[in-house]
Amino acid sequence: MPSRSERSLRAQKGSSSYRPNRGQSSKSDFTDPRSGGGFCLRDAVGTRRWQVLEPVTERRWVVRECNPDVQERLRRARDISPLLARILINRGVTDGPTAERFLSSALADLRPPFLLKGMEEAVTRLCVAREREETVCVHGDYDVDGVTATALLVSFFRAVGIRCFYHIPLRLEEGYGLSCDGLRKVASEGARLVVTVDCGVSAVAEAELCAELGLDLIITDHHTPGAELPRACAVINPHQSGCSYPFKGLAGVGVAFNLMVALRSRLRELGVFAAGDVPNLREYLDLVALGTVADVVPLADDNRIFVKYGLRELTAAARPGIRALKDVAGVSGEVGYGAVGFRLAPRLNAAGRLEDAALGVELLLERDSARAAAMAQELDASNAERQAIERQILADAVACVGGDLGMAGRKSIVLASDDWHPGVIGIVASRLVDLYHRPTVLIAIQQGCGRGSGRSIPGFHLYDALAACSAHLEKFGGHRYAAGLSIDEETLAAFVDRFDEVAAGTLSVDDLTPLLAVDAELAPEQITPELLDMVSLLEPFGAGNPEPLFVLRRAAVVDRRVLKGEHLKLRLEVGGLHFDAIGFGLAEKGAGVGVVDVAFTLRWNEWNGRRSLQLNLKDLKPAGQEVR
Repeated sequence: MPSRSERSLRAQKGSSSYRPNRGQSSKSDFTDPRSGGGFCLRDAVGTRRWQVLEPVTERRWVVRECNPDVQERLRRARDISPLLARILINRGVTDGPTAERFLSSALADLRPPFLLKGMEEAVTRLCVAREREETVCVHGDYDVDGVTATALLVSFFRAVGIRCFYHIPLRLEEGYGLSCDGLRKVASEGARLVVTVDCGVSAVAEAELCAELGLDLIITDHHTPGAELPRACAVINPHQSGCSYPFKGLAGVGVAFNLMVALRSRLRELGVFAAGDVPNLREYLDLVALGTVADVVPLADDNRIFVKYGLRELTAAARPGIRALKDVAGVSGEVGYGAVGFRLAPRLNAAGRLEDAALGVELLLERDSARAAAMAQELDASNAERQAIERQILADAVACVGGDLGMAGRKSIVLASDDWHPGVIGIVASRLVDLYHRPTVLIAIQQGCGRGSGRSIPGFHLYDALAACSAHLEKFGGHRYAAGLSIDEETLAAFVDRFDEVAAGTLSVDDLTPLLAVDAELAPEQITPELLDMVSLLEPFGAGNPEPLFVLRRAAVVDRRVLKGEHLKLRLEVGGLHFDAIGFGLAEKGAGVGVVDVAFTLRWNEWNGRRSLQLNLKDLKPAGQEVR
């Protein structure tokens, strides 16, 4: 059997999606889809290279507009600086009470859970299950959001005397969400009630099977509902019609946490708990923060509160599984958003991507430190394997994109292969979006059936786009920026064309250039430790609440160094003031520059016991280029 390096790339018939496939030619051979096969790109590179889609390196700098009257009213209402008022307005915070909630982010500010439609019915049914000693199955999903939501409800149900077990579908056998085989297995294990987390809102047929099997069903989910909701005892989803819960951006674990809060409240009213025996909700916020950060939902409203307090619980690491996970990930000290998103979550996610996500649930539920350490080591090994697979798929995909002479004319990327692991393609799709800034769908083909994972860019609602392509899909689900799908290989070509047709009708040329949304242009004397202290009031940063981005104009480069061949270290001078700056991955952009405009965030740089202000460069341009 040929090695990976011996694969050729062939065109999907009638389509410009490519499928790396085992064959006898080298990876440098490509076929042009318009030639009927046999056209080798390497013979035409010299004359037609301009047609190939290249990675996007330019960024559009746009200074966010701010209504000065709104800015002044907010400044007076909260007695804050004009700059802080401007930054808050840029995050949708436009009045005093909203600013107070944003800046304080107290647990008492969490929305009442019974505002969620279906909550009353769900809590009532769970109380009945507890009273009758029925067995409840928590049906989760295999990503970090689903794993943490599963662990949260299982641990809480057990703490309050509800008999339960959990079921996480095997990605390669059952696929996403509820499945007929999975439900039959759950029924055979004695469940009387199924509670879903992070899935189920589109499982109309599977809900009918639940009724046939004698299973009651409670659905908790945060994905976009379809036109028809499943038949269930209760559906809890902030996106469903008629739901009065004002914040729609919860992760699946956030919805599950609300169910837990509501159930605890009802059991308390019923006098179930002895004095001092009421479960402490704070102890579950580590799981909520993990799932919320991993699912890249906006850090606004309740999510901001979950993550703020959940990061503290992750730092304390009272849970043996969390301690073990931090150890293998090399995370110590105060845990921040980045440590969760880039070190903890990928390891927790690895087992579900490659094999069985139940290992992640078991780690989070484990009370024995030695067993937790062994599980964490296993997850760490799975993560290393996942990274190797990801690197190979990314190399294949980049070769596909670079080898398609027609790709530059498209506003989307759709690639398929029968040699890709379906558990990893979502990560690779994200990498391709970072490289090419186009909506991207990767599809793993197995025995004529494709499982796809898509990622999107601002200005392109991925779920809506897939809905417009639904005639060519067997199943799909997701939200604005991420989605999954199932497709028959025979309809792949039609899907590729229809998806790009939707993209072409939606995206402008500007949409295909990444945007750097600048909060404000600063004078050099404004860049002070006090400014960074002010910025820290806005933490935690993440999706929907990025670190404030500033622009400094006409800075002279007085010293320039390249670190590790790719990072740029600068000493800047403007107005008689000097600033240290670091630009990760910006070495090429900094070549030969003299006077520059820089877009940056602010950080403390700590080295050898010294602490200094540092500009963390996001982009730089020769001085004088327009910032819109």
